[in-house]
Amino acid sequence: MRRDDFLKTLAALAAAGALPQLAHASANLKMMIPANPGGGWDTTGRALGKALQDSGAAASVTYENKGGAAGAIGLAQFYNASKGDGSALMVMGAVMLGGIITGKPPVSVTQVTPIARLTSEYNVFVLPANSPFKTMADVVAQLKKDPGSVKWAGGSRGSTEHIAAAMIAREVGVDPSKINYVAFRGGGEATAAIIGGNVTIGGSGYSEFQPHIESGKMKAVAVTSDTRLKGIAVPTLKEQGINVVIGNWRGVYGAANITDAQRKALVDLIVKATKSKAWAEALEKNNWTPALLTGKEFEDFVDRDFASLRATMVKSGML
Repeated sequence: MRRDDFLKTLAALAAAGALPQLAHASANLKMMIPANPGGGWDTTGRALGKALQDSGAAASVTYENKGGAAGAIGLAQFYNASKGDGSALMVMGAVMLGGIITGKPPVSVTQVTPIARLTSEYNVFVLPANSPFKTMADVVAQLKKDPGSVKWAGGSRGSTEHIAAAMIAREVGVDPSKINYVAFRGGGEATAAIIGGNVTIGGSGYSEFQPHIESGKMKAVAVTSDTRLKGIAVPTLKEQGINVVIGNWRGVYGAANITDAQRKALVDLIVKATKSKAWAEALEKNNWTPALLTGKEFEDFVDRDFASLRATMVKSGML
């Protein structure tokens, strides 16, 4: 085939959409954030976008927030609108798995493409600054007295803080089905409810509440880690006699029906971004633990975590 005929053939294939769309160093990436602004997924997505650009892995990153149903609404939109698009990414994490288990939405995360786990983080439980309660022991005492009177604020139903609240109830002898859990579509809404004293106690990743803890608008009373978090003087649930440990993680997925080459290109971009100064600064600022896991290893991790979360939720009376 003559060179000019070959180039014409390539042009025709491209026009017909027959050539694979690959993410590359000059890519203009699109980031679906399946939560309202102000929460952990939003912070993660925008920090990753900055790292992608600062590292030269992407020329630009545009964001779309679509909150609700533990990310299921954004997931459905991402699945339907981005099939085969090698420049599309979606932030997700353990919260989405919990939401899928409890909500059984029509679109599941298994229908899109695993790219990478990025971070791990433990939750912190906080009280409003003007709360009549001072400690987790105070909250537990009220929970035992009248479970419905304790309003737990957090992310969507099935989130790690929801699971943690159910586990706490079970550990202290309260029927988990009787907890009064108030689900919010985004971290900003939950934060406002806690600071405003509209709920009894709230839970989320430490980074999400950190500014408000440091300013005195919230009082941290427990973390869900096995041992105390580095540099943070907040007791674990375990050291307060409540044998509950549960972690959170966040990652990114690609669109449905992308090729192996497109998937590898996205993995390469993410790996490059996580080696950047901008990403290192985001990890430190938000007290995130780096937990990079890519490709098939990440896919297998998600399968195991899905099964583990489901077992935990069954044990805690949520299902």
